[in-house]
Amino acid sequence: MSFNLSNPGRPIEAGVILMGETEILDVAPIDLLHGLSKKFVDALPLSDELKSKALDINFHWITEKGTPAKLTANMMLLATDSFETCPPLDIVLMGAYFPGYTPTEAEHAFIRKAHDESTAFLTICGGFVPAELAGVLAGKTATAPRFMVPELQKQDPRTTWVEKRYVRDGKIWTSGALLNGLDLMREFMLEYWPELTKIAIPLGGWPLRGIDYQGTDGLPVPV
Repeated sequence: MSFNLSNPGRPIEAGVILMGETEILDVAPIDLLHGLSKKFVDALPLSDELKSKALDINFHWITEKGTPAKLTANMMLLATDSFETCPPLDIVLMGAYFPGYTPTEAEHAFIRKAHDESTAFLTICGGFVPAELAGVLAGKTATAPRFMVPELQKQDPRTTWVEKRYVRDGKIWTSGALLNGLDLMREFMLEYWPELTKIAIPLGGWPLRGIDYQGTDGLPVPV
């Protein structure tokens, strides 16, 4: 039976898989999920009823050996877990690694394991690349940074590539470039925790943008 994210009955395990040099903006949307956590919600001026709906959630930052991860803009991040010590993840998030990095076989294997064990597997921007290489996007409908979609449609017919800000196919959620990860995370949270998320959206000033690259005014946004 699939784990019920909406009514978990235990702490949710959410993890960010890091490899190479990861783009900060790709993995930053995990903090929106933190905005629904008990730690954060309890500090807000909300009713006790709403606070009771906050998520009990553990966050994991994972590298192959549990060593610090390099992020763009000269940032270093202390990993909380290695592939060996990381518990089964309910929610997985992956961002892009800097061009030129080649994932190891151990990284491919861990991506497949994390995908199989998860209820939701999210990729943001170029985070689709390691998932694609690991084979978890085969047979799925997915998106990617907008400029890459036409070439992906030619190069990898295993996946149905579409030009959208975000796409869900079963447990797999993919997004366009960088800040489209915010669009994806908003929709993901509305899917599973709509009551809390509808409170968080105005508090956080989140943009509401069309899935087909409309702007907030409804007009097409140029590439």
